[in-house]
Amino acid sequence: MAASLTEIQKPILNELEEFEVKFRESMKTKVMLLDRIMTYIVKRKGKQLRPMFVFLSAHLLGNVNESTHRGAALIELLHTATLVHDDVVDDANMRRGFFSINALWKNKIAVLVGDYLLSRGLLLSVNNGDFSLLKIVSSAVQEMSEGELLQMEKARNLDITEETYFTIIRQKTASLISSCCGVGASSANASETDIQKMMTFGEKVGIAFQIKDDLFDFDTSQAIGKPVGIDIKEKKMTLPLIFALNKAKWSEKRRIINIVKNESHKPAKVKEVIQFVKSSGGIEHATSVMKMYIDEAMAILNSFPDSVYKQSLHDLVKFTIERSK
Repeated sequence: MAASLTEIQKPILNELEEFEVKFRESMKTKVMLLDRIMTYIVKRKGKQLRPMFVFLSAHLLGNVNESTHRGAALIELLHTATLVHDDVVDDANMRRGFFSINALWKNKIAVLVGDYLLSRGLLLSVNNGDFSLLKIVSSAVQEMSEGELLQMEKARNLDITEETYFTIIRQKTASLISSCCGVGASSANASETDIQKMMTFGEKVGIAFQIKDDLFDFDTSQAIGKPVGIDIKEKKMTLPLIFALNKAKWSEKRRIINIVKNESHKPAKVKEVIQFVKSSGGIEHATSVMKMYIDEAMAILNSFPDSVYKQSLHDLVKFTIERSK
């Protein structure tokens, strides 16, 4: 059984509490409207997985210091900026059970808030000379944008190969977790080799995390946070579906692609696609690929000396894969 989040956080509890305070401070502004929005953003924070990867990676290779805290804040600021902008692009009204910024304050304000968060993060690094951290995080934001655009480009004809799928999720999802681990290692003055090792570790965890998310779309066995078939409704090509389509006869492939393209708003048709994927072995294939990435990530982690931080990272990886939503 996976360790609980509380157990995983134990070795870095002080750092996380201190980070909370410092992050709030970094969001303060004299503009009243902006300050109100910043307070709202801080309130809706999730599980703190990103700062956890930063602090545990720093401890694994050295010690947490002021630069580590700034690195964690930089990631949160830039990541939050991309989410605020994403909600505008997707015309989304909710995010994790909260109203999105654009739903409460309209698109124009949401775009400006995203820009503000971005510049706040950049200045935090530039003013303190954290150029190596800024390079890691800026590269991740660039990758995330490229991945999103590549997915949009490929979504038009729905003919995505596994190779393209992995390029998209490596850029869209894995680059962020990779940057968390890289920032942690770099802030602890680790060697370039160890920084790269930690970034590769984070990338593999991120890819496995996304495949797990894909699998939720076909999980009709339990009440999960994400509704079943939502990716199909949104015409997203996920690993189980790509594998099933690649195995299917041409006529069957054409029929399923037509459903996803034109009939994914019909619940009965979505069920048909889910059944097709299940009977084609798509779930088993995606699960085995996910496990392969986890094994590769664990092999990298095991090359470092044992410590409570290494154990927590190990448990955090298990937690992200064995989560129920």
